[in-house]
Amino acid sequence: MSISLEKLNSELEGELYYREWDPKHHTMLVAYSTDASVYQEKPLAVAIPYTKQDLITLIRFADENKITLIPRTAGTSLAGQVVGKGIVVDISRFFNKILEVNVEEGWARVQPGVIRDDLNAYLKPYGLMFGPETSTASRAMIGGMIGNNSSGLHSIVWGDTRANLLEAHVLLNDASEVVFKALEPQEYFAKLAQKDREGEIYRQLNDLLTNKENIDIINSGYPKKDITRRNTGYALDFLVDTTKPFNLCNLLAGSEGTLGIVTEAKIKLRPLPPKEIGLLCVHFSDMVECMHGNVVALQHKPEASELVDKYILDFTVGHPTYQYNRFFIEGDPQALLIVEFRADKEEEIVRKAEALKQDLISKGLGYAYPLVMGVQQTNLVWDVRKAGLGLIRNLPGDEQPVNLIEDCAVSPKDLPAYVADVQQILKEEGVHASYYAHAGAGELHIEPFINLKTAEGKRKFRSILEKTTDLVLKYNGSLSGEHGDGRLRGEFIGKVLGEKVYALLQEVKNVFDPKGIFNANKIVNTPPMDSSLRYDKVIDGKEIQTYFDFTKDESILRLTEKCSGSGDCRKTEITGGTMCPSFMATRNEKDTTRARANMLRQFLTNSTKENRFDHEELKEVMDLCLSCKGCKTECPSSVDVAKMKAEFLQHYYDANGAPFRAKVIANFTKSQHLGAMVAPVYNFFAQNKLTSSLIKSVLGFAQDRSLPEVSGTTLRSWIKKQKTQPSKRKVYLFCDEFTDYNDTHIGKTAYKLLTALGYEVLFAPHKESGRTYLSKGFVKEAKRLANENVTLLKNKISEETPLLGIEPSAIVTFRDEYLSLVDKPLLEDAKRIAQHALMVDEFLAQEIDKGNITADMFTDAKQHIKLHGHCYQKAFHLVGYTEKVLSLPTNYSVEVIPSGCCGMAGSFGYEKEHYDISMKVAELVLLPAVRAAKEDVLIAAAGTSCRHQIKDGAARKSYHPVEILYNALKR
Repeated sequence: MSISLEKLNSELEGELYYREWDPKHHTMLVAYSTDASVYQEKPLAVAIPYTKQDLITLIRFADENKITLIPRTAGTSLAGQVVGKGIVVDISRFFNKILEVNVEEGWARVQPGVIRDDLNAYLKPYGLMFGPETSTASRAMIGGMIGNNSSGLHSIVWGDTRANLLEAHVLLNDASEVVFKALEPQEYFAKLAQKDREGEIYRQLNDLLTNKENIDIINSGYPKKDITRRNTGYALDFLVDTTKPFNLCNLLAGSEGTLGIVTEAKIKLRPLPPKEIGLLCVHFSDMVECMHGNVVALQHKPEASELVDKYILDFTVGHPTYQYNRFFIEGDPQALLIVEFRADKEEEIVRKAEALKQDLISKGLGYAYPLVMGVQQTNLVWDVRKAGLGLIRNLPGDEQPVNLIEDCAVSPKDLPAYVADVQQILKEEGVHASYYAHAGAGELHIEPFINLKTAEGKRKFRSILEKTTDLVLKYNGSLSGEHGDGRLRGEFIGKVLGEKVYALLQEVKNVFDPKGIFNANKIVNTPPMDSSLRYDKVIDGKEIQTYFDFTKDESILRLTEKCSGSGDCRKTEITGGTMCPSFMATRNEKDTTRARANMLRQFLTNSTKENRFDHEELKEVMDLCLSCKGCKTECPSSVDVAKMKAEFLQHYYDANGAPFRAKVIANFTKSQHLGAMVAPVYNFFAQNKLTSSLIKSVLGFAQDRSLPEVSGTTLRSWIKKQKTQPSKRKVYLFCDEFTDYNDTHIGKTAYKLLTALGYEVLFAPHKESGRTYLSKGFVKEAKRLANENVTLLKNKISEETPLLGIEPSAIVTFRDEYLSLVDKPLLEDAKRIAQHALMVDEFLAQEIDKGNITADMFTDAKQHIKLHGHCYQKAFHLVGYTEKVLSLPTNYSVEVIPSGCCGMAGSFGYEKEHYDISMKVAELVLLPAVRAAKEDVLIAAAGTSCRHQIKDGAARKSYHPVEILYNALKR
């Protein structure tokens, strides 16, 4: 087989990964062995096709060698659709073009790798949108949405993908390309007469679908027609509907890539919804009561009616992001029904919401009915609903929510009884579950909490699905609503639709794909639903010793296991956010937070080495992690890869030693300390073209990078010489290693600003923050510094005397890593310091709120500022404070650049092998925004790396916020 794959590799223009012994190849194979489901199986190979010809080559190779191709886009399927022993064909990277938009007729032609939300961002200026919207719409792609017939929370109005798919270009099993579309009778008969593979398919389907017995079997076996989410098996019930033109797109949607490979789709567009939006958030004390409330809500014709239960709501408490989304919650509801209304005028929404509220009250349903208005506020509410899957992964222990019966759909009128029956099944099994999502469409994502690491848990896994299929039969519902059958539910299709219907499904698969070259063993002929699970292999139980304290996460292994695979880390710069900058630049799956967490999980689980971190594959997958911390808060499960990367590197060094460059960067402070003693000489060598080139060559730095200069005096020595002015409010200034030596002028300015505003600025002896050591994985050294700093500062830092920082990455270390680095006797002291370790601008914003700093202290001149937030500011929600203080002068206006990471990430952007990626990250949003700024616009950036990137990449000077504020002071 390896010889055949070598030959295939030579024939492809794109990439092929298949060599188990090659760490780069093996990394890709492991990264693609999972999706968002509970399944795991290493593929035979991973192909990244560049062109349509590559797809044709792959199909012909699969046909000749009896290998199955597994089409994959974002890999967010929940039923194991893209997991299998074949060649995974990732079309997400190079089949991502919007080909045509017809505004007048309301359609677009797109390639299958186009992301739904990115498409809608492109369409917005035209007043159009593509309706179907999964909760993963920021990364879900049109090809995957076709495969699963995705729906979304507005499906009761906007429809599913099938209803919005007009045409599709499809490569068949003989590698010929055909177009599926609605056919008039004469066109249909012309297809039947064709003497090619397409004609053969139409003739065989015609024989199958015009058979009276088959029609009766289909009409009697498929779910109720009022269930809009009918997605079990192949959609034969749509094909036998003679009231509409025959269109094989109806069959293609929901076929999970088992019939062919889509290369292009023509999709229906709809006008943007009315601009005004309101959510009536109905609070219930009981789940079944909530389902009765849903029936009432649907009578008022809302845009959406969505459920969020107590389990999900509880996980938002204290969450670094979703705590801010709880503003509308009253009391402690068991269930929330979020009912959306849209209109052109607010008064109309208020009228509709009030009518529903009074209807519910008259029926004794619900206890609170807050109405949330406006896009900004309603988005916060919807974010809680959409993050449900990731949020409930934060449950401690091995008993975790499992995608199992989460996709069953019944008529909304049957939901109250169905939910009661499901609750009884779960009670019999001794299992509780989370309930959320699409009540309005009759489909609840019910996720039982099961420990799949145990035999008993696996028994429950099968038993609960078996019993639920009885309920689906009882209510004539659909086994799958939008997540598909895959390898999870395929085993039970025959039971739900009837064995005769199942035989027809097998015939359909045979008509299109007799050799099984397209995603074999999905929908039909699936393996047992409890085989190839993620946790079939378990470690020997030996505790994995770590340098960080992972107690809060239970262990480093449990932290990796929190990754649900939902793929939030695959969003692009168009959607926004920080996570994950390297993926945004490369669009490579191995560069996602998901791949890194899964890779670490698999090696920690299966490695036979004493040091389970000692693997080249882990080094490979962690290489492009910029340690931006975006995943700590943007990932719904808070999978902190930056922390795990540092932990991995320390163990890897333990086994293999640390590279020279890593040691140099980690010991940055020591070199800068020496340099500051002879600053003119140091700066000459750093800036002279010849000597700087030599330095960069020795260190492995990119030649296009400029080296930092050192100041002739350190910040701490300068502060010690200042005469403090007694004040009612004292603050301590943290002289971080970057400001102390390189950006000393900024530190001086911060001191002067605080003093001018009436604060007594003090210096407490302290060590460097340890950020440089953490960035390169020297955790042991960072731990030593953490202990020393907490010991030195514990009796000085308090609410009355906070510790103020200038460089975000340094001061945030006190609030983040120190809490899992310090020795236990110092932990409470570290927590107390963390509460009062603030960015200077964060402190100033608090003082503005207290009335201690006012606009009349500053100039009334006009100034516009473009603000780029440091990654750590974004991760810890600190950018708003900076925006607030820069907006304080009466005529100052601030525009926050919607950038993610600047791409510099400390030393990352210096390193020659990372320079190109660093610049690609910067060019996504930041540098174009800076270049577009007029000369009189000030660029603000708190991070020293960010300012360096802006200097190198855009030849533009940027300023720390304290510099701008100081210059704005009235003299």
